Amino acid sequence: MSRILPILLLVLGAVYLGSTLRAPRQPTEFDLGSFGRLPVVKNGRIKPLDTVARTTLLQLQGRQRVATDEGRALQPVEWLARLVLDPATVDPLKTFEITHPELLALMHVTAEDGDGGKRYSFRQLEPRVPDLERQFQLAANVEAKQRTPFQHAAVQLYGNITLYQQIKYSLADPEAADWLGALTGLQQNLHTDVAAVRAQVNNQPHDEAAARRVIDLTRRFQIMDNFGILLAIPPPDGDVAKFSWKKVGGSLLETFDTGAINPAALTWAGLAHAWRAQQPAQFNEILRLYRQALEPRYATELRKSDIETRFNAAAPFYSATVLYVAVFLLAIVSWLRWPRALGRSAFYLMLLAFLASTAGIAIRMWLEGRPPVTNLYSSAVFIGWASVLLCIALEWFYRTAIGTAAAGLIGFATHIIAHYLSLGGDTLEMMRAVLDSNFWLATHVIVITVGYAATFVAGALAVLYVVLGFFTRLLTPQLAKNLTGMVYGIVCFATLFSMVGTILGGIWADQSWGRFWGWDPKENGALMIVLWNAVILHARWGGLVKQRGLMNLAIGGNIITGWSWFGTNLLGVGLHSYGFTEKGAIILGLFMLSQLALIALGLFPPENWRSPVATTRSRPASSS
Repeated sequence: MSRILPILLLVLGAVYLGSTLRAPRQPTEFDLGSFGRLPVVKNGRIKPLDTVARTTLLQLQGRQRVATDEGRALQPVEWLARLVLDPATVDPLKTFEITHPELLALMHVTAEDGDGGKRYSFRQLEPRVPDLERQFQLAANVEAKQRTPFQHAAVQLYGNITLYQQIKYSLADPEAADWLGALTGLQQNLHTDVAAVRAQVNNQPHDEAAARRVIDLTRRFQIMDNFGILLAIPPPDGDVAKFSWKKVGGSLLETFDTGAINPAALTWAGLAHAWRAQQPAQFNEILRLYRQALEPRYATELRKSDIETRFNAAAPFYSATVLYVAVFLLAIVSWLRWPRALGRSAFYLMLLAFLASTAGIAIRMWLEGRPPVTNLYSSAVFIGWASVLLCIALEWFYRTAIGTAAAGLIGFATHIIAHYLSLGGDTLEMMRAVLDSNFWLATHVIVITVGYAATFVAGALAVLYVVLGFFTRLLTPQLAKNLTGMVYGIVCFATLFSMVGTILGGIWADQSWGRFWGWDPKENGALMIVLWNAVILHARWGGLVKQRGLMNLAIGGNIITGWSWFGTNLLGVGLHSYGFTEKGAIILGLFMLSQLALIALGLFPPENWRSPVATTRSRPASSS
């Protein structure tokens, strides 16, 4: 049992991970896989359409799944294909999330009208968009921190509808019945039609129909150029610079200067025509020819788009999250029954989840060409990764399932945080100018983030100490001693990395802004972590705290680190501010309250605890 069960669960976990590597099945005869791998530029990054689809859906509704009225689930890329090629078929789909009651009233919809009581279609909301725009304009004049919940919801919904419209106008004119026919007609009669417009301007005899046709197309090109957000026209010379790509609308406007329509613009029009005409063979052939034309000039970008699309489908961080839940549950149960078998099983699955996270981080690094931490999302993933690595080391030495339980808890929590951070858009975003330095990203940012991770690990171990001691009889004196040693060692590790990381940050600030220290909120937060960990160590060395005191201080480290990691970014001030978000502030506040509640439990006298925790004063763990 102790040997078979761990191997069996390891094999099942490996099979689960392997199943995520399979390419998704094509739901239709249209080659949506190839369509999703086509590169475009959005928000300054070359990315596949598959990524555009997934990040857009997450931003609109908090999930990637879309269902038709018939109940068929659409893949994200199929939803995007409908939106950019035949939007009339996607406007009735319920993809906008609204939960605020006042906003529901403003849009004249009710919970009963929505999917799951909170998702609504563009067709339902479109008549009330002017009213929403007025509310958006009123809220735009109010500082983000001062906005009411209704104003926050109105701003978010207006932004989502705007994004939806921008993507809709990116590749083809959504209002044209035959966009390909309109463009080919312009191409064939370009010189005579333009001559008719010039004659009209000069009050000379002209073909009125031809002039009207050119003027109408010019207006539609301008609308696409103004509203479209995707840069889908690559430069003809193979220039991979992101700013060299153009919008379809802008490229079409250049037709009157160049005398010919850009072939890429005709490609998108051809795809729209084949999609609407339900001609999968023609659609797939256009895709093949377009990719064949791009291959000589954009081989690297196409390869990255292919891998990023597979990465999106595999979702290694989601798989790791599932495994971390299993790790935590197995570790907890191992303290009650079959400690050897379940403890090993939890450890093996922890290694498997860690491997999935490592692969995910490595692929992101390759796609970005950057070190692992570049924004808040990647910091959450990396903190989870570094924390689990520390927990693996703890479990290797102590073999008590404490390390695996902490790994499961932290791994799950950080991946959930990362998921909610991904709702804001693409997580492989462009670097802010001050962060555009691989050297400092690979030194200061990684070192300080490891310091965050270590402090959280110490806090998680302390949480386990309090929960097990107060609510169960599992916290034996020996286990309490082991936990004390773990927390003490991790705090020492965290102090070193947070201090070195803070110093490196000061050097970076001196190079970037001309001063080593400016009392910026982020700088203050980093200093608070160093000082708090130093307080823990000195209190322990001076005999001011025993086991419970050490654990309470370590839990307090969770509050300090949470504030430094997220809170300083929500203030709306300073050089590290990423903007205030009400939901982020609420979640951070609830987290801090939960940690204060745990500290309150830890302050109860040992007589009120269920576990027989030793109450005698003990020496520091380093000398025990």
